[in-house]
Amino acid sequence: MKNIPAKVFARQYEIRDEFLKEIDKHLLDLTEGRTQEMFEIRDFASIMNIHPTHLSNTIKETTNKSPCYFFEEKILDIAKGMLAKNEMSIGAIATLLTYDPSNFTKFFKAYTKLTPKQYREQCLLEQFV
Repeated sequence: MKNIPAKVFARQYEIRDEFLKEIDKHLLDLTEGRTQEMFEIRDFASIMNIHPTHLSNTIKETTNKSPCYFFEEKILDIAKGMLAKNEMSIGAIATLLTYDPSNFTKFFKAYTKLTPKQYREQCLLEQFV
């Protein structure tokens, strides 16, 4: 096994942390209307001035998860928060998060086992308990 300098390991974690920060920044821009386009891994890599494959490999090495896992997890958290607030229609939330409403329902249900409507209803019921 090769000896890898400590600064190389440190850089991997810097890349991971910068990637997570850029996801948060982009999703905030999206939800606040400063952009209407959902970024892909290559877009984050471009912002970070690294190759998309390097970004993807580094995220996998440092977390044992794909970059998409973190992106989708954060989108799901935003969606849950918006559904719980009950201030926007499910279709409007889907559109804001750059999903077609039916694809949003599939995405949401795949992770939560509930449709967005069922999740919202559950949140509303919990407010009265």
